[in-house]
Amino acid sequence: MRLPHVLAEVIPVHALVPDLVADLLRRQPLSPAKVAFAWRTAVGPAVDRATRASLRDDGVLEVVASDTNWKREVRRSTSLLSARLDRLLGEGVVKKIVVKSAARDARR
Repeated sequence: MRLPHVLAEVIPVHALVPDLVADLLRRQPLSPAKVAFAWRTAVGPAVDRATRASLRDDGVLEVVASDTNWKREVRRSTSLLSARLDRLLGEGVVKKIVVKSAARDARR
């Protein structure tokens, strides 16, 4: 049995979801909740649990890591994270990522 031409070129849903989510997210107004969702999506659950991210008015994303190990891992990944956040939030929304350690900040 031969499938109709339309069914032969069906694209799997899992291939469309990331692009669809990114497109829907970019259309929403910028808010702390939007930034938190984009951060969680960009880094995954483990890094999200070990960090807090907030976007300043000047486009700097401040990330506070729970310890120096997480700080180092996030710093190593800033290029990849910037690309992911550009895709999710829109190009140029995050101009720079600054990573701090909560342990260091607590000592001040």
